[in-house]
Amino acid sequence: MVRGKIQMKRIENTTSRQVTFSKRRHGLLKKAFELSVLCEAEVTVIVFSQKGRLYEFSSSDIEEVIARYLNQVKGGQNNNIAVQQYMQQLMRGSASMTKQIELLDASQRKLLGYGLSSCTSEELQEIESQLVRSLSRIRAKKAQLWMDEIEHQKEKERLLLEENARLIEKLPAQGKYIVPYRSQSSQVSDRDHVETELFIGLPEMRCS
Repeated sequence: MVRGKIQMKRIENTTSRQVTFSKRRHGLLKKAFELSVLCEAEVTVIVFSQKGRLYEFSSSDIEEVIARYLNQVKGGQNNNIAVQQYMQQLMRGSASMTKQIELLDASQRKLLGYGLSSCTSEELQEIESQLVRSLSRIRAKKAQLWMDEIEHQKEKERLLLEENARLIEKLPAQGKYIVPYRSQSSQVSDRDHVETELFIGLPEMRCS
């Protein structure tokens, strides 16, 4: 016989409710015991009946387990409080940074000549002073770059002059290493003598 699905609602019949509680409680404590043995887990189960009767199971000292549980819960609450405080601090820092960025953006726009309609005469004077100081620093930096470039070109010129002087000094010394030019006729005279005398007759007679 197939048992029907039990609806998850309060059992109205008192006797049936007590029988179901007894069976389910026994099964729950049995499962807790099996879990502690099979998985070597620290398990504690506390059950109060409708009439306030206590039923419990613990794989170790129940007071130590409860104390450990309370410490864990307290530590978790403290961690949550610390996280919330840290998040609030980050939000305040983010809001402050956003405000600073807006102020810097407005100041930059004013330096570029925008958004000046709401400025007072003192603010305009301060903006003008900032521009004058900035222009002075820019000109000083530009002059320094020009001076550095001039010094660099002078150094290159000095090195080129030194190299040119060394080349000029080497030119006379190379003359003694030049091989004298010899004409083609003089080269022919140094070779073996070539006979040009005309002789008529057999070669044997010439050798005699």
